[in-house]
Amino acid sequence: MSDTQTTVVTREDRTLPAVIYGLYLLGLVNGLTILVGLVIAYMNRDAAGPNMRSHYTFLIKTFWVSIAWFVIAGVLILFGGVLSLVLVGIPFLMLGLFIWGVVGIWFAVRCIVGLVYLSQGEAYPRPDTWLI
Repeated sequence: MSDTQTTVVTREDRTLPAVIYGLYLLGLVNGLTILVGLVIAYMNRDAAGPNMRSHYTFLIKTFWVSIAWFVIAGVLILFGGVLSLVLVGIPFLMLGLFIWGVVGIWFAVRCIVGLVYLSQGEAYPRPDTWLI
């Protein structure tokens, strides 16, 4: 006679992480909703189950890494803009604009990939990575 094991499948609420992903994507246009999403992610991360906790961690990490790169790009743009009056700063200005664009695309792709994992009900596999 074989023992049958019953597995209990718990469903975690996927609504709030989906809202935060939406706020992040909307924030690419206005910026303010990203901060709202960050606050919601911090408030709910500890109370979430393991699958959704990985999404909250992923969202928080996405915010902080993107902010760091946006600040670097902003400094390069500011520095390059001032020095472009004497034509020395043009490479810095262009590099800053390039970084700004790449980080915006990276941010959007991370949010979309996170939404795909969330829609499948899966935890994000590598929430602490810088890449996708």
